[in-house]
Amino acid sequence: MGSWDPEKGSKGKKKKTDSSYECEKPWIPWLLPTIVLANIIIFVLMMYTNNCPKNNKRSKGKCVARYLGRFSFQPSKENPLFGPSSNTMDKWGALQWSKVVHGKQGWRFITCLWLHGGLIHLFANVLSFFFIGIRHEQQFGYVRVGVIYLLSGFGGSILSSLFMQHTTTVGASGALFGLIGAICSEFLTNWTIYTYKVTAVITFIAIIVLNLAVGVLPHIDNFANIGGFFTGFLLGFVLLFRPQSGWIKPQHRPAGAAVIPKHKPYQYVFCVIAVLLLIVGFGMGLFLVFKGENGNKHCSWCHHLTCAPTSKWPCGY
Repeated sequence: MGSWDPEKGSKGKKKKTDSSYECEKPWIPWLLPTIVLANIIIFVLMMYTNNCPKNNKRSKGKCVARYLGRFSFQPSKENPLFGPSSNTMDKWGALQWSKVVHGKQGWRFITCLWLHGGLIHLFANVLSFFFIGIRHEQQFGYVRVGVIYLLSGFGGSILSSLFMQHTTTVGASGALFGLIGAICSEFLTNWTIYTYKVTAVITFIAIIVLNLAVGVLPHIDNFANIGGFFTGFLLGFVLLFRPQSGWIKPQHRPAGAAVIPKHKPYQYVFCVIAVLLLIVGFGMGLFLVFKGENGNKHCSWCHHLTCAPTSKWPCGY
């Protein structure tokens, strides 16, 4: 099963245009597959150290899939995602506001991106990597995609720290949502080169809704998803705008052919505005986090965005 490409027709061939970006050779994706492999290895190692049969408190129920031995999962009431305990995730670098601010452990803004709350969480993210990230690494290269991935994850961690100050959160979802956001802004700023616009919009909406729905489960942080999405959305305007349809490199332009500007004016406008918003957003976000500001004081219902409490699991607001 291949990844979806809105620039391809029903037979998988790209539309023919004179735009030089069509002639560029695709990059060979290696960064995101490497990140996927690293995430899987880290999850296996984290489950090994979790050792539910030895460390689980009976008051929380029995370990799930005990036949897996020390790789068995925490009781479903504690972690319905088939994963480790909060204590194990904390030891591996999960995001905790108190340890970032008072413990001076700012590295948790990044280490939490490599951890997952359980198999369901990991599986959803791996699918997103292959259906979203790989194609864009092929188109834009590992440098731009890598910058979007890391900065979006960092932006998601900042927003999470403003709202999730009493819980432990993990996941690459914020960084992945950044890739989704970048795809959306790339689609808007390069609107003229796409053919199947309706299909693209429907696909974007479906992916966003699916990931946000998974985000209401414990240990998955929808605030990180939202922060990552808007960070990536802005970065897409800065890093992913391409030549407009019909533009031809000067050395390839036929004599007497009309000169078409490489980019449209609105692309430059979007880029400048996005850079300013990113600077202000990161600066204000970090200032508020280390000041100890709690976003929930200004939004009484926002905590429901990241965890839906049920009889099966607590949310720990």
